Amino acid sequence: MNGAWGLFDPTKDDFDALPEQLATRMGLKVTEVGPERVVGTLPVEGNKQPFGLLHGGANGVLAETLGSIHAALHGRSLGRISLGLELNCTHHRAARDGVVTGVSTPLHQGKGTATYEIVITDDQGNRTCTARLTCVLREAPPK
Repeated sequence: MNGAWGLFDPTKDDFDALPEQLATRMGLKVTEVGPERVVGTLPVEGNKQPFGLLHGGANGVLAETLGSIHAALHGRSLGRISLGLELNCTHHRAARDGVVTGVSTPLHQGKGTATYEIVITDDQGNRTCTARLTCVLREAPPK
C-alpha cells in the first residue's frame, strides 16, 4: 500500500493499517471491500449532534468513505485515481444509538466518472440515509 487509495488494490485489512484520520477517529470500520459492494459501520455514540441524534455529517463521512474506497478500487482497474466530485445525502430517519451500517453499490462505473449509492441503515435494518457519491477518474501521477 502506498498511501493513496487510487494507487493500490484495497482490501478491508488495508484500512485497519492507515494512520489516524477523520473516519478512524469517528470509529468507522470497513468490514467488506469488493467490486460489487463496500460495507462499513459507524457507532452512533460519539457522533451525535446536540439533540442526541446521529449527526448528518457523520452519515456524510460514512458515505463518502465507502464510496471513495469503491471508486478507488474501480479507478485502480483502469490505472486511474479517483477524486470526489459530488456527495448528496438524504436523511430519512434518526439514529439515536447503536451502530449504523453503510453499503456502497455502483450506479455507474465509466472511464471518466464513477457514481455509487450508499444506503445507511440502523441496527433494526431501517434506512436512515441514502447517499450518492460521484467521483472523477484521472490519470495516476507518475511515481
